[in-house]
Amino acid sequence: MAKDIEVGGQGEFHAKDYHDPPPAPLIDAEELTKWSFYRAIIAEFIATLLFLYITVLTVIGYKSQTDANYGGDGCGGVGILGIAWAFGGMIFVLVYCTAGISGGHINPAVTFGLFLARKVSLVRAVMYMVAQCLGAICGCGLVKAFQKSYYTRYGGGANELADGYSTGTGLGAEIIGTFVLVYTVFSATDPKRNARDSHVPVLAPLPIGFAVFMVHLATIPVTGTGINPARSLGAAVIYNKDKAWDDQWIFWVGPFIGAAIAAFYHQFILRASASKALGSFKSSSNI
Repeated sequence: MAKDIEVGGQGEFHAKDYHDPPPAPLIDAEELTKWSFYRAIIAEFIATLLFLYITVLTVIGYKSQTDANYGGDGCGGVGILGIAWAFGGMIFVLVYCTAGISGGHINPAVTFGLFLARKVSLVRAVMYMVAQCLGAICGCGLVKAFQKSYYTRYGGGANELADGYSTGTGLGAEIIGTFVLVYTVFSATDPKRNARDSHVPVLAPLPIGFAVFMVHLATIPVTGTGINPARSLGAAVIYNKDKAWDDQWIFWVGPFIGAAIAAFYHQFILRASASKALGSFKSSSNI
């Protein structure tokens, strides 16, 4: 691989064995003329639909199996561990399937973080978010169609702040949980790591899925774990109860703040984009 030149300390230059992709334009009208753009949007829609269908169905199935009022076993079902595995496992599968087509975002917070880091254009980011939200609504709609008798009775998989927790606690849980996810996305797809470790691109969906799994274990008792505004919106639209709508803002504000912090941390602290740009400026001014 051809080597690039990176500015080091005190005006020194050294080679690096990878290339940072150029930043995406803010508005790229040319994207609208390409089939690959619309194919990516379809992939995001279908992936989010499948994600919500499997995961919400798992949540409702667990609640129905453990409902003592209807002959359920309190110790039966997959438990919180199984629910966390359903969310993390589906993200692993769907990111693996769609990464080469759309990047495998499946989450407006991930898309927002990548947009802030100039990895995707504004047009692509907006269209991805729309596709993800529509896919989530359709996925929850399928669950309700197949499990109509259970859907409303067991909460429709909607995210709500649990009793005993303050709004600040719920918001903080969503911020930190989304930070973990988006930080993992940036690290797993870092071009520097991909260039030096050939196995990383193949394994990238694995740590992303594990991040989702671990965050769910920690925050299911607090908010039911959103960290994905499309997931929260889709369930709220189909469930359509006041509590889900009253808490909805937490599952948008929290993930977007967490994604923004993760993008800043990775791009400007770990990758030192700001200092590299400053170093390049100083070097060119001394020539």
